[in-house]
Amino acid sequence: MSQAPLPPSPQGLREQLFGAGYIADEDVASLVWMALSLERPMLIEGEAGVGKTAIAAACARALGRPLLRLQCYEGLDLGQAVYEWNYSRQLLEIRLTEAGSGSAAAASGSGQDALRSNLFSEAFLLQRPLLQAIRSEVPCVLLIDEIDRADEAFEAFLLEMLSEFQISIPELGTLSARSKPLVVLTSNGTRDLSDALRRRCLFHYLDFPSLAREMHIVRTLVPEAASRLVEEAVAFVQRLRKEDLDKTPGIAETLDWVRVLFKLGLQELPQDPALLSHSLAALLKTRNDRWGVTPERVAKLIDGPRIGQDVGVAGGFK
Repeated sequence: MSQAPLPPSPQGLREQLFGAGYIADEDVASLVWMALSLERPMLIEGEAGVGKTAIAAACARALGRPLLRLQCYEGLDLGQAVYEWNYSRQLLEIRLTEAGSGSAAAASGSGQDALRSNLFSEAFLLQRPLLQAIRSEVPCVLLIDEIDRADEAFEAFLLEMLSEFQISIPELGTLSARSKPLVVLTSNGTRDLSDALRRRCLFHYLDFPSLAREMHIVRTLVPEAASRLVEEAVAFVQRLRKEDLDKTPGIAETLDWVRVLFKLGLQELPQDPALLSHSLAALLKTRNDRWGVTPERVAKLIDGPRIGQDVGVAGGFK
């Protein structure tokens, strides 16, 4: 995978991201460009479904870099995120050393010191995503997804890596980066993150797109769908997001739904709520939402304000 050079401006990077299938606005393109230029991590916050994770994947494609992903969760520890020692290989090394040099020599002080030095070397490390990212020979994109799900102790551990691009291992010392990754942290805002972590990152809050922008995204990524179908479907989703739902449908769900409607041969939204309700499995992802969005509610969403009345604009995007 060949590395793409850093464009001289955010606009150039925006075009690269577009080529990778991500429709970035000016704010997102500027954020990524600054992160690359300053070699700083970026923290992207927003509700689930707004496309935070997709930014990291698009950056990897646009820049020709490998993508490493660490999915955070409660109880995440260093053995799963950073490294652990390959105990079985260490045990094998001890047995081979004893067999080759004799038990008496292996038991001597100098023999034990040499063996310990060998066992606790980088060759016996099992690298996890964080360590892999900084020890990679080529720059990569490191996605630390949903950092707010990890506990505060793990968040505190990240500070050294985010500021110095290095990791301290007690038995081995400090391992510095062979190449500096582009680090993307995402957060759904389920808990407050520390000021120390925020200070080390460039920050952006990613919201659901406007009507005009979401239409542009869908038209670009699902060009085979009829223009009227895209307009009406996106307007429907925009109104649906204002309903009291357990899981608000994101852009990925909008794209899936429009593709389903296209596969059904539709050129516009059907006016029959019952018919439309069957396709909502692409949008609604919980039992409460599927039961709660009844055909009667679907009828009201179909008959909602026409395009242009939702946000006061029908064309263009930013």
